[in-house]
Amino acid sequence: MSQRNVLGGELASCSFDPMTGYYRTGCCESRGDDPGVHVVCVRVTEDFLTFSQGQGNDLSTPMPQYGFAGLKDGDQWCLCASRWQEAFEAGVAPKVVLEATHMLALEFCNLADLRSHAIA
Repeated sequence: MSQRNVLGGELASCSFDPMTGYYRTGCCESRGDDPGVHVVCVRVTEDFLTFSQGQGNDLSTPMPQYGFAGLKDGDQWCLCASRWQEAFEAGVAPKVVLEATHMLALEFCNLADLRSHAIA
């Protein structure tokens, strides 16, 4: 079965550099075993990274033991749907690549809110 995006189309890739996705495939796919539901493809900003770190999720600091170089402003990344919603409610949600955001995100986020943050 193909993976579908929030627009109903086939799920597009999010990023290969840095390699993203819970399964590190470059896509924000879901196979049902990702407890964090990393399905929203975002373009991170400094404001968002600071917010996330303040919430206990440091995405900026490299962790070479996990093959993670740390994110910087402008990187695209598969983000937890609940974290995007939390950032949206705090006014710091990063922009979203709708074509690369899995439809499972709609269980956590409103499509209109995602669209309001869409990358053209």
